[in-house]
Amino acid sequence: MRVLDTAQMREADRQTIDDLGLPSIVLMENAGRQVVAALEANYQDLLNRRIAVLCGRGNNGGDGFVVARTLAQRGVDVSVFVVGPVASVTGDARLNLDILGRLGVDAVEVTDEQAWDLHSSEVGACGLVIDAIVGTGLKPPLAGLLETVVADLNTLEVPVVSIDLPSGLSADTAHVVGHAVQAAMTVTLASPKIPLVLPPAEDHAGDVVIADIGIPPAVIEALPGRHIELVTPEQLRLFVQPRPVDSHKGDYGRLTIVAGSPGKTGAAYLAAMGALRAGAGLVTIATPASCQATLAALAPEYMTEALAETAGELSEACVDHVLRLEQDVIACGPGLGRTPAARAFVRALVERAAVPLVLDADALVAFDDAPDDLAGSDERQIVITPHPGEMARLAGVSIEEVQANRLDVAGRFATEHGVHVVLKGHRTVVATPAGRAFINPTGNPGMATGGTGDVLTGMLAAWLAQLLDAEAACQLAVFLHGAAGDLAAESEGQAAMTAGDLVRHIGAAFQRLARPPDRAASA
Repeated sequence: MRVLDTAQMREADRQTIDDLGLPSIVLMENAGRQVVAALEANYQDLLNRRIAVLCGRGNNGGDGFVVARTLAQRGVDVSVFVVGPVASVTGDARLNLDILGRLGVDAVEVTDEQAWDLHSSEVGACGLVIDAIVGTGLKPPLAGLLETVVADLNTLEVPVVSIDLPSGLSADTAHVVGHAVQAAMTVTLASPKIPLVLPPAEDHAGDVVIADIGIPPAVIEALPGRHIELVTPEQLRLFVQPRPVDSHKGDYGRLTIVAGSPGKTGAAYLAAMGALRAGAGLVTIATPASCQATLAALAPEYMTEALAETAGELSEACVDHVLRLEQDVIACGPGLGRTPAARAFVRALVERAAVPLVLDADALVAFDDAPDDLAGSDERQIVITPHPGEMARLAGVSIEEVQANRLDVAGRFATEHGVHVVLKGHRTVVATPAGRAFINPTGNPGMATGGTGDVLTGMLAAWLAQLLDAEAACQLAVFLHGAAGDLAAESEGQAAMTAGDLVRHIGAAFQRLARPPDRAASA
């Protein structure tokens, strides 16, 4: 599902109105009625609540006037406040304001802070507030009367439902640029916006409902500019096909996981189990010879391959051994170690391997001092899975800069190096060499425990081996990884869950994804 910024939303409106001929007044009517539908679905006691609708002077305010009219016609006690001079309300918003007046619902004009002081207690006495003050058009931070109104709204013990965006947020950034409404729910129009799906701004959105107002999906998909998508089950189901009855293990990928070192065999085990649970046909752990017996004893489902070592360290010569194995994808890094010998091995493997690669953890450390050597191509896809610290070292920036600009940092590295970047953390970001970005909505803080990243490495490699499409594999793996984590948290609690719990819930997460929507809803 495409995530839009201000210019893209404006262009989507323009094409729908000018090119397709759907009048803007119809879009406004659809928006208002969709907001009311969301209110009725989430607040079953609307008839018992007095509702204050705070409207600005633009189209967002016009949506609010439609909401107020629709609620009033359904018997709800509604009070309408225009934040600004009523005379400055024009266009479709003015038409809807005038209709509201002819129906006997008068709008209270709030033109200065003195007027707001007079009426703010009336708003605070209501049981629900509709925020239709400022939509996607905001550029500078709120100031003056608007800032005062929003700041006061956030002190009220009344739930606020925002239309399109909580007033004060900009559709162009996830940063909170000033005072912004703290909404209990946001009904966003046509598509989600950047601050609704990325921190820290997402904390202001509450529950997000996406309202279909009549803009065709094809218009949204073809919009120029930055391509950001929210990963959804609906799009992922397109990648998941039932297995033919005559399938055999070779159909689902031969995967080599180069991982483990003395004391860190668990990372290799978790990556292998993540791959198997994600459907890989054959999984081999290539590991230092001293680790082979331990790993072979942990599970019977994967194979092991002993690599020559010196004092527990792989040598560059082991690359020849790995490349001779029959494999469709190589995953490298979990628990491998950060010694000079391990780094030399990784760099030689990346230079010489002809199959797609998934690089994580210690494999990424090998490129800290030479990130330009980490480069993919159309012929050989590379997926890297850094956490913010690893991303900061590769990109040559601070961790704080990574966290403040996750889309930009991951996207820039992906396009400059020709690799797929899976930047882990809350709202994992997938950035592609083609400049596309995907935001994953699943996962929870309980996954902040050792080994969960190793599981993701195995899942990524497994789906890459099955789909032979890094973009699709990354989306599917991060979504199912987070979904399995959510199921594990439900079962064990966030504080108690482990990476092994996540592995055990991958199957259930996949079943939930693959289940048709009507069955999923009734489960």
